[in-house]
Amino acid sequence: MASQPIISVSGLRAIVGDSLTQELIEQYIAAYALQLEQRSPVGPVLLSRDGRESGEMICQWVANTLMKYGRNILYANILATPTVGVEILEHQAAGAVQVTASHNPPQYNGLKLYGADGRIINAVQGAQLLEDYQLKRSPKPKTTLGSHSILTNTNQRHLEKLLALVDVESIQNEQFKVLLDCNHGAGSKLAIPLLEALGCQITVLGAEPNGQFAHPAEPTAENLESVGKQVVTHQCDLGFCQDPDADRLALIDAEGQYVGEEYTVALCVQQLLAEEPGDVVINCATSRMAYDLAAAAGTRCLESAVGEANVVDLMLSSGATFGGEGNGGPIDPRVGLIRDSFVGMVRILALLTREQRSLKELAAEIPTYAIHKTKISLEGTDAEGVFSDLIEKFPEAEADHTDGLKLRWPNGDWLLVRASNTEPIIRAIAETRTLQDSQELCEKALGR
Repeated sequence: MASQPIISVSGLRAIVGDSLTQELIEQYIAAYALQLEQRSPVGPVLLSRDGRESGEMICQWVANTLMKYGRNILYANILATPTVGVEILEHQAAGAVQVTASHNPPQYNGLKLYGADGRIINAVQGAQLLEDYQLKRSPKPKTTLGSHSILTNTNQRHLEKLLALVDVESIQNEQFKVLLDCNHGAGSKLAIPLLEALGCQITVLGAEPNGQFAHPAEPTAENLESVGKQVVTHQCDLGFCQDPDADRLALIDAEGQYVGEEYTVALCVQQLLAEEPGDVVINCATSRMAYDLAAAAGTRCLESAVGEANVVDLMLSSGATFGGEGNGGPIDPRVGLIRDSFVGMVRILALLTREQRSLKELAAEIPTYAIHKTKISLEGTDAEGVFSDLIEKFPEAEADHTDGLKLRWPNGDWLLVRASNTEPIIRAIAETRTLQDSQELCEKALGR
């Protein structure tokens, strides 16, 4: 029996040769073509992929489908997800399709869809596209096929925007020794020239973007244990570790210790707010470190529902100067409205340069919290019933229904309980001062 594709308002992911088929791709892209016709009736569509072996074949399916509906294709081949957003605006495209399964295992592939504004489509657009896909709606095929052309030099504009964020010369003077782990994803295309432009001495792991991951794709502590050893072996100052489509960045210090993804956004916030105070947006599952840093700078930290599109929506409505998610995804509107591992690189190097301290020392100065995550099956259980029970169980906590239920305690502890968008489960995330307390809070919450 074939596995089920994961299709939601956030995009599509499925196993190649199993649930990911040409028919699935064509039907989904037909729904996207309908949305483009309604929102951006003119303009080409940018098409790109991460390094997975199946990406080129899927790009052909996508291109042929869009061309059937009269869309001209600008094919960029392998490109990082945040670079796609920059290129949309550079070429005044109507939107873009990125063929990627992000941090999913190598047997997966999928699609991320963009609008003409250079960002991933938002929840409203995603919900409409999902409905159109399920009802098999599509535009009428055009009598004249769209064209197909190749884009070159696709990283230059993104590189320029990144270098404009910082004092390049001061970073160059430090001659940082950096281990870069691209894990055979799309990140090497821009990360190598970026770090070279910043005067770094680079040791690169997984430079060839062929999708043959040297370790599991998600940049977690467990998956990056071998990379940490390489940081020590090569006597590097720090390690930068990307996921396959390069919108997330995890950090490793000079001793080979995993600093993590939560610190990526926090350290970027620390670097930025000292020079350019402004409001910050995180999602409700991200560490409260950003709250502490914003408070110290006299600015606000705002929370959105989980999901990059929700963070960006709140950034735009509030006029925030920076945002991000705790999975290592900083979002800097000076560059683009997409999670961007390269933003993390330049801002963290700028912070190290300014403070003249190591990554380990800077991370240790930020108040430490411990996050624990768990889940239970939702089958036979009503999520709203779970939320009501939790409010009764913890009457001393403030209840927030931005995304599922978030309970906040006066001492800063919090618990987020929400139904998964893609699986029949309830997820619980707790953050307190100690891992034991966070684990116990999750157990109390879901110990039904």
